[in-house]
Order: sequence, then structure tokens, then C-alpha cells
Amino acid sequence: MPLTFLTADRAFGAPAENSADIALPFDDHDQWRRPYRPGPWRVGAAALLLLLTSFVMIAAVIVAAAGAMSAAGLCLSVGLVMIALALRLLRSGVWVSRHGLRRVGFFTTSTLRWSDVTRVQTVQQPVRWLGLPRTVQGQALRLNRRGRNEPLELLTDHNADFLSRVEAFDRAADMVEAWAAEYGPAD
Repeated sequence: MPLTFLTADRAFGAPAENSADIALPFDDHDQWRRPYRPGPWRVGAAALLLLLTSFVMIAAVIVAAAGAMSAAGLCLSVGLVMIALALRLLRSGVWVSRHGLRRVGFFTTSTLRWSDVTRVQTVQQPVRWLGLPRTVQGQALRLNRRGRNEPLELLTDHNADFLSRVEAFDRAADMVEAWAAEYGPAD
């Protein structure tokens, strides 16, 4: 039984068949949006972290009921930090808007204007597997910046969003390249 309510996969009233093949509607190009869905590895890691957070929060309630308020406050603080880490993990990735490209990492965020981007291309190269030091042969979406010789790696087909999802990587790379072609400097 299909549930007919508004989801991120389709517009209200759109047919539910093959909703995974339909691109998400982007009405406002001024808002920052991720041109792909977060991958199962990223979502799974965040869900596991939130599950552990629930145990820490339950421990805070038990400790508070026992009367040790300073220990309960410490458990609550650890739980809140774990929630913030899970949310940051889910937020990580590449975001685009009419103003430029934003690369959100776990600890840092950097924003580039489209006028600073000279070229976006997909290349075959050794890439890191799930961000670990181990490298495997794969594809990477690289961005060349004006005034910089070293290209910036945006996405790989072996990161937490695209591991075992080659078609999703290809769609995401095409979307970022399309945004760069539309809003980048005219050559």
C-alpha cells in the first residue's frame, strides 16, 4: 500500500512509480542544497552514533535519579556532543547554490564562488576508501581553482556516500558539473 504524502523524492501529487529515477525539484537556486542523497554508510554511521547516544542519555537519567547531578550533567553533555557529531556527519558533503560550491567536512567548511572555479571533471585515480588511508583505484570529481595549481577533490566513488553506488556517483558528478557549467565563468 503506497503512502501518498509529500516526500523528498517527489512533488505532491506526482506518481509514486520509479520515484528514484526522478530528479529532485529545485525551485530556489539561491539556497544551498546537496545535489545527491547521503549514502548508506554515512547514514548508518550516524544512526549507530545516535543509538549509542540514546544509551548515554538513559545513563544520564539513571545517574540523575540516583542523586549525582554532576555526573548526570557530564553524561548529558557527552550525549549532546554525540548528537552534534552525528548531525555534522550527516551534513558533510558537497553543497551547491547559485553563489558557489560549499565543501562541508567533518571539522571544516570551505566555500568557493563559481567565478573562482575553472574546471570540474571526473578522473580515474587512486582514491581513499571510506576516508581511510587505504587507497583503491576509482573515480574522483576534481575541481580546478583559479590561481591554484593543485586540484581539489570533491567526491569519490569510494567515500561514505557512494561506496557500491556507481550510478549515484555518476549522477552526482553530472549534477555538480551541470551547476558549474550553468553558473561558472563563461570561457
